[in-house]
Amino acid sequence: MSNLAQSLNGIALAYLGDGVYEVFVREHLLNLGVSKPNQLQRQAVQFVSAKAQAALIEQMQAEQILTTAELAVYHRGRNAKSYTKAKNTEVITYRMSTGFEAVFGYLKLTQQDTRIAELAQWCIAEVEKKREETTKK
Repeated sequence: MSNLAQSLNGIALAYLGDGVYEVFVREHLLNLGVSKPNQLQRQAVQFVSAKAQAALIEQMQAEQILTTAELAVYHRGRNAKSYTKAKNTEVITYRMSTGFEAVFGYLKLTQQDTRIAELAQWCIAEVEKKREETTKK
């Protein structure tokens, strides 16, 4: 693990990871042909909200997708003392999403770009599956 990735707390890793994951989501939405700012924002929430990220990290754990190191970073992010309040969500959901983002921050700092892309694509595919299921109902 890089010295920087090792030395940063979970909140700092999540700060970076939020931006890393968001770029994949934005690119995905643009590739779908979504181009109006209000539509982009509304659709992005389905991928990047604390609730969505918490559900994704739960599914990753259930399917044992994360490596031991990634799981440790997730716990570090989830358990980090945050001084900001969760907006429109439960504290545990917010903390789980912080852990989710911390994994992406850790992977970025340790230059694991292939792994970032792999996890981001998996997450996007899972959200799209749920969107399709919702549309069919």
